[in-house]
Amino acid sequence: MEMMVVITIVGLITAIAAPSITAGLDTIHMATASDSISAFLNAAVTHSERRQQPVALIISQKDSRLSAYSNEPGFSRELTLPTGVLIEAVLPQIPDDVEGVRRLMLLPGAPAPGIGIQFGNRRGAHRIVRLDPMTGFPRVESVIQK
Repeated sequence: MEMMVVITIVGLITAIAAPSITAGLDTIHMATASDSISAFLNAAVTHSERRQQPVALIISQKDSRLSAYSNEPGFSRELTLPTGVLIEAVLPQIPDDVEGVRRLMLLPGAPAPGIGIQFGNRRGAHRIVRLDPMTGFPRVESVIQK
């Protein structure tokens, strides 16, 4: 009998704590995605400038994946966002973009493209990582849905 009471109490505590644990994990996934996208974009821009090599940047919305390629041997990078985090849009949006893939070139000595990658999770949290064309440095913005 005592074992049943203990199991019931543990079950209740688990049921009460589970939503806050999953919300915390979703917050960690969003923070990880923000940091990863920022670092990925920064590395691509930096590689282009320091190595004086053009870098192809491919953003696949349908796969939630970023890729960077260069003619330099050995330079190929990919980033897949964590589970539950999806790329919602690449800004500015292109009308009638049915493919869901944006291809950009980062050229040495040229300003970085003024793009933004908007992503979100199933709980409705949204963020945008924007690549500043003046500095070439990414910045993260929270998006408040109305």
